[in-house]
Amino acid sequence: MAPPSTDGYPAAAASAAAAAAAAAERTAAAFAAAGFPKMPARALLALVSSEQGSLTAAELSERLGASAAAVSGAVRYLQTVGFVHRVSQPGSRRDLYALHEDEWYVVSMRNSPVYEKLAALTDATAEALPEGSAARARVAEMARFYRFLKSRMPALLDDWERERATEAGQ
Repeated sequence: MAPPSTDGYPAAAASAAAAAAAAAERTAAAFAAAGFPKMPARALLALVSSEQGSLTAAELSERLGASAAAVSGAVRYLQTVGFVHRVSQPGSRRDLYALHEDEWYVVSMRNSPVYEKLAALTDATAEALPEGSAARARVAEMARFYRFLKSRMPALLDDWERERATEAGQ
């Protein structure tokens, strides 16, 4: 039998938990490098990699080695973008922050106005630039790209749902 670790878990379990936490941190760092806010990325990966898909603010704080204020800001952001929701625990003052039970990432992308907003913002930026300028053309191309993504996202998400259904049927 493996000797117990200092936190009461068998050494092998503690080692596996540490490896999983390190992998989640690496993935969160990749999200941050891609433009996702760092602390919400870390909180999201902590939730995704938790067995239940939900944690209290205190558990998030402990897992992330972060302050309560940092965790609060992170989960607020994740709630705003639709990745998590707060769940009251009967008989407890502590709320759980949980991933949506359905495919939260698909729901968040299907309902997200991000590409529409980016297209509108880049359109406005292009309008503010001199007509006929290279800068205006570049920004207008950006707006076209965001409208393209917005138009293609529903079909892409439908493809993903079919892919998952096919895998589930096997």
